[in-house]
Amino acid sequence: RTQAEMAHTCRGTINLSTAHIDTEDSCNIVLSNGGRTYHLKANSEVERQRWVTALELAKAKAIRMRNNQSDDSGDEEPASQSDKGELHGTLKTLSSKLEDLSTCNELIAKHGAALQRSLSELESLKLPAESGEKLKAVNERATLFRITSNAMINACRDFLDLAETHSRKWQRALQYEREQRIRLEETIEQLAKQHNSLERACRGAPGLSAGGTGGANAAKGDVQSAKGEASDEDEETEYFDAMEDAPAFITVTADPKHHRRSGSNLSGASEGHPEDWNLEDSVFDSSNQTSYNESTCKDLLPKKRRRTRIPDKPNYSLNLWSIMKNCIGKELSKIPMPVNFNEPLSMLQRLTEDLEYHELLDKAVKCESSTEQMCFVAAFSVSSYSTTVHRTAKPFNPLLGETYELDRLDEFGFRSLCEQVSHHPPAAAHHVYSKRGWTLWQEITIASKFRGKYLSIMPLGAIHLEFHSSGNHYVWRKVTSTVHNIIVGKLWIDQSGEIEIVNHKSKDKCQLKFTPYSYFSRDVPRKVTGVVTDADGKAHYVMSGTWDEKMECSKIVQSSHGSTSSEGKQKTVYQTLSPKVLWKKYPLPENAENMYFFSDLALTLNEPEERVAPTDSRLRPDQRLMESGRWDEANVEKQRLEEKQRAVRRRREAEAVEALEEGKDYEGYIPLWFERKVDPMTGELICVYKGGYWEAKDKQDWSMCPDIF
Repeated sequence: RTQAEMAHTCRGTINLSTAHIDTEDSCNIVLSNGGRTYHLKANSEVERQRWVTALELAKAKAIRMRNNQSDDSGDEEPASQSDKGELHGTLKTLSSKLEDLSTCNELIAKHGAALQRSLSELESLKLPAESGEKLKAVNERATLFRITSNAMINACRDFLDLAETHSRKWQRALQYEREQRIRLEETIEQLAKQHNSLERACRGAPGLSAGGTGGANAAKGDVQSAKGEASDEDEETEYFDAMEDAPAFITVTADPKHHRRSGSNLSGASEGHPEDWNLEDSVFDSSNQTSYNESTCKDLLPKKRRRTRIPDKPNYSLNLWSIMKNCIGKELSKIPMPVNFNEPLSMLQRLTEDLEYHELLDKAVKCESSTEQMCFVAAFSVSSYSTTVHRTAKPFNPLLGETYELDRLDEFGFRSLCEQVSHHPPAAAHHVYSKRGWTLWQEITIASKFRGKYLSIMPLGAIHLEFHSSGNHYVWRKVTSTVHNIIVGKLWIDQSGEIEIVNHKSKDKCQLKFTPYSYFSRDVPRKVTGVVTDADGKAHYVMSGTWDEKMECSKIVQSSHGSTSSEGKQKTVYQTLSPKVLWKKYPLPENAENMYFFSDLALTLNEPEERVAPTDSRLRPDQRLMESGRWDEANVEKQRLEEKQRAVRRRREAEAVEALEEGKDYEGYIPLWFERKVDPMTGELICVYKGGYWEAKDKQDWSMCPDIF
């Protein structure tokens, strides 16, 4: 299928040009693309091989079709203006050459006539008979030459008339298309301005933000399915696994005097003992959070002093609309963006930045109850979005085979490794090991769509977290991020959707709802709410807060059914003890607004380090030039790296086609430090760490690393 057809296919369609085809055993085939995986079973090994061969041939054909339609540079639209200029220049050159031909025709006619006169004069002279015959033959040839020249010039004149006629038609057509495009641009810009004005008017309208219902201590939280809540992303036809509807709920802070009960503990079922819920609790005490460099283990001071600032961001002006208007409807990964839209970090480093609040997982290790542990895991899943509230710039797309390590084993007890394992679709594998009792791994594929006024970023793939001592294995997925006001107004980012965290050992669950921002809502902006339930569906804790500031946890002491909502759903009323802060965002460093709003951790991510792999993001030249403020040089270097990567990809695809034509197997790109396996929890094909990186670093043996920079 073409790219245009792929945008309108039915649900469940897989684009073969970017799919992975693997065989599990003698009869099974695994077909995966991004977050979608299909398991196919053949009747016999022979039939399976026939299917694999047919799929590989279809994949090769799909790759050729994709390459014929457009190159990865995505510069078809931006080149349209230059194409028009080139066409006008060609017509002008053609007219000039035809004028030269007309001049040559006149000269040929003039000199031909003079030649014939000279020959006639020679014939009139008394010359031997033999000479006369030769002169007569020359005269005839000169006459034929003149006739032929006149015929050629007449044909050229006819061609000139035809070209001039069509040139006028082309010019009228080009002028019409140019006027139509200008009108369309003006209409879109005017609509965006009107939309912005309406939003400001709605925000300032009286009666929309005032008033409220419920008691003074009541807080309303909705953890419900996204079904029936149509948003902008509904148009994108992105499909995800459906989640069970969770009932709406209301939380009411209980009076501790009326809920004294003995014999219960902190993780009791539906009723708890308030005296066990105190700020001095060894696990839930989350106070005294200051900053990344001052948090976590106080008895272990960092052995290396990290940098606390980077060069200020240059104040370069850029017409955003002039670039983005040519990108509507395209995949973000196929749009050639200057570094003016970037921040000096790669996507691998942004992925590593999720570990900024790793101490939440260190505290979760100490929890004796799985539901208590779930609270910290939920807070950790929300904390990864806190750095995005001001970070509207785009990280660098990693090159295929690019890696990034963050070794904080001595300072904070963990070491992290990321690798770009696929380029189309872009996918990164991540593995983190902590000697304090947990391991985290994930493979994230980024799907993004630009729709004129907003940009949707949809991370696909599951995040796995396992605690060593208890064996509790948690799995969850990320929500959709949306960047608003791409054309007009100040850029701002929002998170929306649901996260379902599942403990596959104890079957505990936590459903978190990220409420999308609305001018008409009375809720707190960037609100996140959720409920922690056990395997029997009994609620234990209520999670509440915002993804950009803090998350609180309230223990449920009693639950009851309340009134029915307008949608016909019955609300549950939870009586809870006073909430406790599990996570609170660190303050940004001084002068952060001039340093891309980087946090303390983000400032250290691109700090040069010795002994890292030659494929590490810290060594990427265009990113380093941008951080130094040399943006023009960074743009040139970025184009060089991308063209180098495209040349490698074209060579690899040619090798794949050649291997298929010869009936040989072609494995394609093989990740360096990760290997593809079927995830037993989700059934998806993911990249997991196979080991060897840290051993290679100790030996400084990077011979297997490709030259990508």
